Amino acid sequence: MTRTALLTLGVIWALPYTLIGLTVGVIGLCTGGRAQVRGRVIEFYGGSVTWLVTHLPLGEFTLAITLGHTILGQSDASLDIARDHEMVHVRQFERWGPFMGPAYLLSSLYLWITGGRPYRDNPFEREAYGESEAELGNR
Repeated sequence: MTRTALLTLGVIWALPYTLIGLTVGVIGLCTGGRAQVRGRVIEFYGGSVTWLVTHLPLGEFTLAITLGHTILGQSDASLDIARDHEMVHVRQFERWGPFMGPAYLLSSLYLWITGGRPYRDNPFEREAYGESEAELGNR
């Protein structure tokens, strides 16, 4: 299978979450937010997107969140900082598709119940931090 075919299948597989991200992003645009396209991803920031991102469980420490092929960020600058990390999550959505949300949440729940750190010890976050930090080292 060609690379283009695999990328197309990944986009389709992640589509349910992308549609959620697009809905949030469009609402953000209607409330003064902005959008930009980076490769196969649409990034939204500002307006109600900023409010949403800062009211997630980690609060103001959350720079961005990925839903399929959309990345929702506090600001343009926060997207620049978090982009490598969030692109790992985009690839995870391409692999896991509609199972990404349940798998992520169940991993966090298991870690919380067993005394781990639900965010930082989550295997999806560990992969994203590992790859994004490795990418920074290659610059």
